[in-house]
Amino acid sequence: MRFERNHNILDPLTGEETSAVFAVLNPGKVTARDRAIVLLALTSGLRACDIVGLLIDGIDWRAETLTLTQSKTGIPLTLPLLPAVGNAVSEYLLHGRPATDDRHVFVRTKAPHHQLSGHTAIYCVMKRVFTMAGVAPGRCGTLLARHSVASRMLATGTPLPTISAVLGHTRPESVDRYLETDVTSMRACVLPLPGTVQR
Repeated sequence: MRFERNHNILDPLTGEETSAVFAVLNPGKVTARDRAIVLLALTSGLRACDIVGLLIDGIDWRAETLTLTQSKTGIPLTLPLLPAVGNAVSEYLLHGRPATDDRHVFVRTKAPHHQLSGHTAIYCVMKRVFTMAGVAPGRCGTLLARHSVASRMLATGTPLPTISAVLGHTRPESVDRYLETDVTSMRACVLPLPGTVQR
């Protein structure tokens, strides 16, 4: 017998938390690399492993897209490269990235300047930025960012298959876990109690 694994539902970032993080991401307050990583996570919902594995060759500046092969599923994924994210990534590549032959977008700041070690490196970047923004301890990381992206898309009426595709799920029903974050829609599903409730 196969049992479904339970997934914890994280409360998405509030408007106040999001504004505080974006305020910290103003140029000059954090490094160009950290700014690009956090903006990418908060707008794309990419997994940490996919941010680590992102290649320079996967950026199409003319088409304004990011293309990668997802580490978890092995399935190619193409996402729009939003102007703010594209500007942050280009600023890092042109002025903040150490000279290296490594083709990964994000590399270590200390020699040897090769690909980041893994998802822990992304978590540390996000923790550093979120702490500067005054976000409560423990509320950081790409999992929180994914839940927040899904929550925003649900709130704007984005169809579930589209959300599933953007987040790189292999099964469309995987996005169902995010429905719990859409409180407004869930309240609309509640049936009214009858006038007289029998005990």
